[in-house]
Amino acid sequence: MPKFFVSPDKVRGNRIIIDTEDVSHIKRVLRLSVGDNITVCDSCGNDYDCKIANISDKCVECEIISSKKNNSEPNIKVTLYQALPKATKMEYIIQKTTELGITKIVPCALSRCVVKLDEKDSKKKISRWQKIADEAAKQSGRGILPEISDVMSFRDAVDEMKNSDLVFVPYECAEDNTLRKVLNSKPAQNVAFMIGPEGGFSPEEATYLEDNGIPLVTLGKRILRTETAGMAVLSMVMYEIGDIN
Repeated sequence: MPKFFVSPDKVRGNRIIIDTEDVSHIKRVLRLSVGDNITVCDSCGNDYDCKIANISDKCVECEIISSKKNNSEPNIKVTLYQALPKATKMEYIIQKTTELGITKIVPCALSRCVVKLDEKDSKKKISRWQKIADEAAKQSGRGILPEISDVMSFRDAVDEMKNSDLVFVPYECAEDNTLRKVLNSKPAQNVAFMIGPEGGFSPEEATYLEDNGIPLVTLGKRILRTETAGMAVLSMVMYEIGDIN
């Protein structure tokens, strides 16, 4: 059954109003009509089985048949601070980490990032990346839409990371501190980690992380690409302290 997301204020009594770009998708791509069934999520973890009651050019009005709590959301919130990668790698990272249960993705500008975004380019990229996250959330049956935040500087990202219960950064020169050891060091409901760019973290950035009390961890003997690392780490987090068991 097709699934769509709306903001919580669009749930009104026994009706739900869809007035986003999904209206065109419902009408022209899926060619749904009055009486067809769809699933609508309120972006807060609640799914509604609905029947289309009315379709206009601007909105789709749905009648709620039943509702239930979405059971696909992880029991922890995880934020990925991802250094800006080259080409379309960010799109791939966003799609796959959304499928794996990420809560928020923060693009970060690090010293070795090849990609440099000005304000105009950044807004366009964020808008596109959010759409990719939204589509991946629909496909994977998520109960929320992961947030794609504005691009942050390295130091601002580090400051924000420290607000989470558990933080760490995979680093190829970290030899003794394992990810499993850090994940099991204390209970956590909010986890945050940062992945470096293709050229890795600079020595100065690694030192800054340590000076701010953020553990550097090893992912083993093999060095992962930036587009692989986020997915691999998120999978490990979900397996070790999340809902994959």
